[in-house]
Amino acid sequence: RLGRPVVAPSANRSGHVSPTIAQHVLDDLGGRIDLIVDGGPATVGVESTIVACLDRPMLLRPGGLARQQIEEVLEGPLDDIMAASLDPNTPLAPGMLESHYAPRARLRLNVDRVNPGEALLAFGIQMPPGTEHAAIVLNLSPGGDLVEAAANLFSDLRTLDQADVATIAVMRVP
Repeated sequence: RLGRPVVAPSANRSGHVSPTIAQHVLDDLGGRIDLIVDGGPATVGVESTIVACLDRPMLLRPGGLARQQIEEVLEGPLDDIMAASLDPNTPLAPGMLESHYAPRARLRLNVDRVNPGEALLAFGIQMPPGTEHAAIVLNLSPGGDLVEAAANLFSDLRTLDQADVATIAVMRVP
C-alpha cells in the first residue's frame, strides 16, 4: 500500500536492549506509536545484519544473518567497517555506538565467579562458583547451543535488567 520499501532494523529506543516480543516494544515505545503488530517472539533473538551497498558491499553491523551467507550470495567478500577509514563518531547504521544495546544494570563479562546478589546470565551446563548466591539465574542455553543462546540473548538481558540488581554477571560464551 505504501508503494516503497520500509526498513526498520529494530523497534526500540536507542540505548536500550533490543526487543524480542511485542511487550518489549510496548514497554519502550508505548504512547509514542499508534500500533504494534505482534508477529510472535523473534526467532533469531539478536540484531539484524546491516550491509551498506555503496561503492562495495560493507558489513556495518553483524547480526542474525551470517557474513558467510551474504558473501555466498554476493559471490565475493564483504568489506569490513573496521577496515574502512570512517569517522568513529558518525555511525552509519543503528547499533554502531558502544552503548546502543546496554541494559541499565552494569555488565560483568566472562565471569568465573558470581558475587552475592548479582544476576547471572549463564551458558552451558557447568555453573560458576557462587551461583547459589545469585539473585536470579537465566541460562542462554543449558546445552551450550550458540544458536539457542543468540535467540535468548536480548530477551534474557531484558528480564535480568528488570530484576532490580546492580550487576549482571555474564558467563563466557564461545
